[in-house]
Amino acid sequence: MDLARAAAQETAAPGSVGEHVSLVPEGDRVVTHFFDCSEPGYRGWRWAVTVARASRAKNVTVDESVLLPGPDALLAPEWVPWSERLRPGDLGPGDLLPTAADDPRLEPGYTGEDVPPPNSVIAETSHDLAERVEAEDAELTDRTPADAAGNSRGEIAALAEELGMRRARVLSRYGLRGAADRWDEAFGERTPMAQAAPASCASCGFLVPVAGSLRQAFGICANEFAPADGRVVSLSYGCGGHSEAAVMPKPPQPAPPVLDSLAPDAFPLDDAGPDEDLGHA
Repeated sequence: MDLARAAAQETAAPGSVGEHVSLVPEGDRVVTHFFDCSEPGYRGWRWAVTVARASRAKNVTVDESVLLPGPDALLAPEWVPWSERLRPGDLGPGDLLPTAADDPRLEPGYTGEDVPPPNSVIAETSHDLAERVEAEDAELTDRTPADAAGNSRGEIAALAEELGMRRARVLSRYGLRGAADRWDEAFGERTPMAQAAPASCASCGFLVPVAGSLRQAFGICANEFAPADGRVVSLSYGCGGHSEAAVMPKPPQPAPPVLDSLAPDAFPLDDAGPDEDLGHA
């Protein structure tokens, strides 16, 4: 034990080795001694020093000295990669967020699967359109068309790129579904605001339609007084800022008093009878 304590004190900072806690036999002539760690920030940690004696030897030697967490040690949370720790709103000005090549939210913008067969009518029409665009471009720029053998502009992908409609990757079905789920959770029909709304966004004049397949279920709110101004909202969402909402009702007022002029009003008299009143007079 003294040898183990000396080894722990040599490894640790001065004064950080506490009382002897326990010892655990690791095998024949091999024992691990545990000492409390009194260093701040390492609550429940223990210095573990393993000592051994070789067969037929008289001296005990130190195998290793290391700081290990105990059963009630204060541990750091499990490490999580940055890509899994990232949350919406963490990206700031100047930050770059790389997208993995195999991101399931994206798919290639052009895969070639929709290219018609070479002998089809659609392929001939596309080829003729590409040649016409090439010829008009050559007339405007005063240059001759490039060699057809080394030019890929006649293909559908190159034509789309010439028209400014090509992107390397587009949203996949998985990406579209994930975005739709997020938007519907934030501004959908199940929110308290939509439950209390007079009507849905589908009939609101402040709704700006979006392009693509998502326009069947979503739009953009353009009402500056609405809680979802500038946000993508579900067509089934709604709020009190609907363009066709009813006029705000006036505060309730009490009804005017009603005067009954068809019957006499009965008033109570005092305790004295009418005869007594006349005799006194």
